Amino acid sequence: MSMRYFYLLLLVGLLTGCTENKTEKKLDGEALLEQKCSKCHNLDMPPKSYDDEVAPSMMAVTFHLKDFIKANDPSAHEAKIAEFVEDYVIDPSRSKSFCDKASLDSYGVMPSQKGKVTVDELGAIAKYMYDTYDNQKMLKIMQEQQRLARMPLYQRVLEQQRCENCHDVNKDKVAPSFISISKKYSSTKPLIESIKNGSKGKWKNFKLIMPPFKKMTDKDIEGMAKWILELKNKDKTKGQK
Repeated sequence: MSMRYFYLLLLVGLLTGCTENKTEKKLDGEALLEQKCSKCHNLDMPPKSYDDEVAPSMMAVTFHLKDFIKANDPSAHEAKIAEFVEDYVIDPSRSKSFCDKASLDSYGVMPSQKGKVTVDELGAIAKYMYDTYDNQKMLKIMQEQQRLARMPLYQRVLEQQRCENCHDVNKDKVAPSFISISKKYSSTKPLIESIKNGSKGKWKNFKLIMPPFKKMTDKDIEGMAKWILELKNKDKTKGQK
């Protein structure tokens, strides 16, 4: 093998190694937060509260850290919080905690996660926390929840579940209209069943399969079934005018 060819192979190897390092898989902070933290911390924003919660919500933790950990340079704020998280989670103590005495007495000091999570993983988790649990994002979420809460139940469900992609109130689309559905049934039971578990083959002229809406609450499903069934009465009243 000539020296020239040897050096060429060496150069290719070095370049390939550099490329591999640059394309190293980025850690997923969201997935890691779910895997490593959700057993104790509620991750919702705004958070749900439980009688038997063993740790404060992750939103409360993040807001607390943002309030108590200061940085002269705003661009360094996230890094300072990440540094605290990386240290505290591995080696927690009452003296390091920013929690008030009542919270510490209630929840206790978190157990060390040494050996269960790496520093790099904690860095990714801290970044996701910092970016996600944000006051402005929280405000927008609350405003959206208030907007939806002001809607009649059927309007909210139509929007959230995108029912009108397939159904129209008065005209058939790729699925039968809600008026047609209301005229076919005399009780809410089959409607509730179809919404909850999906349906197939109930309408000869429509090949589209109705998917199950497992994530809808029973209250929303029952409310939609009742609304659909009542449409035929409104249609009769409209025809009499």
